[in-house]
Amino acid sequence: MTTRKYKALVEQRTKETLDKWSGQQYVGEREIYRFLHNLKGTAGTVGLDRVERFASSTLLYFSDHSDKVWMEAEWREVLHPVLDLFSGEEPSGSVPDPVLEISLSTGSKQQKYEILLVDDDVELVAFLRESLEQQSYYVNIAMSAERGLKLFYESRPDMIVLDILLPDQSGIDVLHQIIGKAKKERIPIIIISGEHSKDLQLYAYSLGVMDYIPKPVDIDLFLVLIKNRFELKKEWQKSIIIDELTGAYNRKYFNQTMKQLVSDFRRTERIFSLALLDLDYFKHINDTYGHLVGDEVLQAFSELVRSSIRVEDTFCRYGGEEFALFMPNTDAASALLVIERIQNQFAAMDFWAKQQQFRVTFSGGITEIRARRDDPEELIEDADQALYASKHAGRNQTTLYNEYLPASKVEQVLKVIVVDDDALIRRIVVQQFREWEPANNLKMEVSSFENGAQFLQSEWYSPEDKFIILLDGIMPELDGLEVLKQLRSRYPEVNILVIMLTGRNNQQDIIHALQLGADDYIVKPFHLPEMLTRVERLAHRFLF
Repeated sequence: MTTRKYKALVEQRTKETLDKWSGQQYVGEREIYRFLHNLKGTAGTVGLDRVERFASSTLLYFSDHSDKVWMEAEWREVLHPVLDLFSGEEPSGSVPDPVLEISLSTGSKQQKYEILLVDDDVELVAFLRESLEQQSYYVNIAMSAERGLKLFYESRPDMIVLDILLPDQSGIDVLHQIIGKAKKERIPIIIISGEHSKDLQLYAYSLGVMDYIPKPVDIDLFLVLIKNRFELKKEWQKSIIIDELTGAYNRKYFNQTMKQLVSDFRRTERIFSLALLDLDYFKHINDTYGHLVGDEVLQAFSELVRSSIRVEDTFCRYGGEEFALFMPNTDAASALLVIERIQNQFAAMDFWAKQQQFRVTFSGGITEIRARRDDPEELIEDADQALYASKHAGRNQTTLYNEYLPASKVEQVLKVIVVDDDALIRRIVVQQFREWEPANNLKMEVSSFENGAQFLQSEWYSPEDKFIILLDGIMPELDGLEVLKQLRSRYPEVNILVIMLTGRNNQQDIIHALQLGADDYIVKPFHLPEMLTRVERLAHRFLF
C-alpha cells in the first residue's frame, strides 16, 4: 500500500486551508500554529520530506499561546511557498506488507486487538488506521479529547495512541484523567506528538506512558513497536488471574475452577453449586452517573460477596456486570440461602452520585452438578437459564434451575439500517447483509431508507433493540451529518452505533462526523467484505 493517495490528501487539505483563509480578514496565530504542527507530523509520516522540513522551520515563528492575528498579506508571504514543495516529491513512503493477512472474504482471521487513536489530524489518522488494520488490528478513532475519553470508558481498548495537541484540551490533561484506570487494566498508552521537548517527554513518562514517539512517525518502527507492546501485554494477561477492578477472580480462573470441580465430581461425586449473578439495570447506572460511579458499584458488590462467602468458595467476574460463584460441597437449596442473604444486604446499600442517593440490586440463577448433567457448558447454560427467569420475573431475586424453566433467553437481535439515496448501493448492501452469516450466530434484521427525512420520520426506533446505522454523508434535503446530529441528540447513544459512508475527498465531513459522535466511517467506493468485517467487529463490541 503506497502513500501516494495520502500525499494527495495532504496537498489538497493544505490548499483548501489556505483558500479558506484567503476569504477571511485575518487569521489567529494559534490557528496557523496548529496548521503547521499537523502539517509537520503528517507530511513527514507519509513521505513529504520537503513539506515536513518547511513546516518544521516555519513553525518556529509562531506560538500556540499567542493572541496575535495575521493579515492575509503577512501570512501569505510566509505560508504560500509550501504549495510549490508538493510538486516533484517522490513516492518514497510505503507501509510494509502485513505480517498476518486477513481474509476479508471469509472473515476466517479476526483482528487481534483494539487500538484507540486520539488525534485530530484526519490524514494522519486515516494513514495510521489503514496501516494498523493491514496488520490485523482494529482501530477506533477520536478527534477530540472529549470523544477519546468517552470511547476509552465505553470500549475499553487494548491500547491508546494519543496526541498531545488536541482541539479541546491537551493530551496531558487526558492522561491525568485516564492513567490510573489504564494502569489498573494494563492498557499501554503511547504518545505521538510533534512536541519533542525533553521536559515534556520526561513528564509524560513520569505519568506512566509506555512510549513517546515523535512526529513525523516512522511507520515501519511504529508498527514493530505496536507488535512488541502487544506481545508484552499478552504475557501480562497470561500471568494474571485477578480482575484488577473488582478483586474477584477473572474469566480465565473461572474456566480453570470449573474444569477442576467437574473433574473432582466425576472422580469422587462431591457436588458443587454454580450461581450466576447479574447487576440489574447496570447500563442505566453508567448512562446516568458515569462509568466511574459504575466501577464503584462493581467494587462494592464484589467486596460484599467476597466478605460473605467461605474460604473454599470461588468468586469470579464472568463478564462486564455479571459474576459467578462456585460453592463446593453445597447443594442448590443451600446455595440459595447464601445468595438471598447477600441479595438483601446489597439491596440495602446506599450509593451517592451527582448529589443523588440510589440503590442497586442483582438477579441470580443457581444450578448444581449432577451425574446426568456434568458438562461445563451445560452447567453454565442451566445457571444462565435460571438467571434469565429471575430477570423475567421482575429482577432482584434468585431462581433455582429446573427443567421446566423457559427454554432459553430471548435471542438478541441486531437491527442494521442503511440510509442512502443511491438505490443501487441500498440494494447491494441490504442483500449482502441478508446473505451474511456473522460470527457468534448473531441474528440480524436489515432495512433501508432512501433519505434521511424518511428514516427519521419512520417508526424505526424501539428502546429494547440495538441498532447499527450505515448513513450516507451526502443526501438531498437532509444530509447525513444533520441526521447524525439528530440521532445523537434524540436517542440514547448506548443503543445506536453509526457508521458514516463517505468519499475520502470530503475530509471535513469525516472530521465533523467523528466530532458529532459517529463511531466509524467507511470510504466509498468500499469493498463489501471489508464493510462486513468492520460491522461485525463493531457489533461484537456493541452486544457482547
